[in-house]
Amino acid sequence: MSFTVITILLYTLAFVSSSLVFYYLYFFARLASYKPRHKAPADQPALSIIVCARNEEKNLERNVPVLLEQVYEAPHELLVVNDNSEDNTKMIMQWMAREKEGLKLINMEREAQLNIGKKYPLSIGIREAKYNHLLLTDADCVPASNQWAAKMQSAFGPGIEIVLGYGPYEKQEGWLNRIIRFETFHTALQYLSYALAGLAYMGVGRNLSYTKALFSKHKGFASINHLPGGDDDLFIKKAATATNTAIMIDAEAHTISQPKKTWSDWKHQKTRHYSTSKYYKAQHKFLLGLYSLSQFLFYPLLIVAFVFNWQLAAAAFIIKSVIQYIVFSNAMKKLNEADLIKWIFVMDLWMFFYYLFFANTLWKKEKKTW
Repeated sequence: MSFTVITILLYTLAFVSSSLVFYYLYFFARLASYKPRHKAPADQPALSIIVCARNEEKNLERNVPVLLEQVYEAPHELLVVNDNSEDNTKMIMQWMAREKEGLKLINMEREAQLNIGKKYPLSIGIREAKYNHLLLTDADCVPASNQWAAKMQSAFGPGIEIVLGYGPYEKQEGWLNRIIRFETFHTALQYLSYALAGLAYMGVGRNLSYTKALFSKHKGFASINHLPGGDDDLFIKKAATATNTAIMIDAEAHTISQPKKTWSDWKHQKTRHYSTSKYYKAQHKFLLGLYSLSQFLFYPLLIVAFVFNWQLAAAAFIIKSVIQYIVFSNAMKKLNEADLIKWIFVMDLWMFFYYLFFANTLWKKEKKTW
């Protein structure tokens, strides 16, 4: 290998390492050191909690009672939008609606058959909501506590129209579970940190709150109705500003989901999630793309660099790894994921293969399904 090629390789490693350190210190350290502002207690806003479901009878039967147990003093309601379910969702929810105060069922039949994804039923739920403040979650999610709704709404304040929450997956045994939970943490590390930097680009529908007025102001999902996804990330991308978005990461404000059990199911889920990233703003695509590319290139460059200049390679690895460990471990503690700390470097190496695994989602056409 010529001197020029080696020099370029070493400079590239230095650039990639410096880029990662920049992301750790400029973006992710915001979440790692985040301390919510202490503010005087405010009156709780009236609240509409919305859950959209399709063929989710078991999840609804298990989770709706928990949603109804939220301790919330202001007027509130729970709307369940049944989108053309073919199981017993309608019957079960009709029975629950008769027995449970504050539960409203919206059945969609035939009129939604030509619409794709979750956006149409969610739009119907928002249209039917009584109150301006909306809190969204999924049928397979359960609040971590009966303070979930109160905690999420406490993040609202003057000028705040969006609150981004965290939706981890249940801790179980096995490598797939660790990988799913780390990837979920890593995604949250990015979107929550970017929001703190005034660059909010997405939220997750498992735990998200915004106002009905904001939804109406941006004409709902009109600009993205042709896409199967985007009800959370693409809407937040459009509606979020540097000043109207807050985060809520209190452990009592989390919603917990059941993780996928097989690699194929998880890959299908992630493929759907990543298929909307191509529609992000150019600024967000550049920042997210540079970070992903730097992660992908770091270890291959490091291995080759060790052959020609092990001192430089070792310095790059040590500096990058120490800063990453400090930032990631503190962020994991903030998100109640401390058991993942011991896996930081294993998962960091796994990310190289992760990007290979999902590279085709950048150009793969979205399937028109939920």
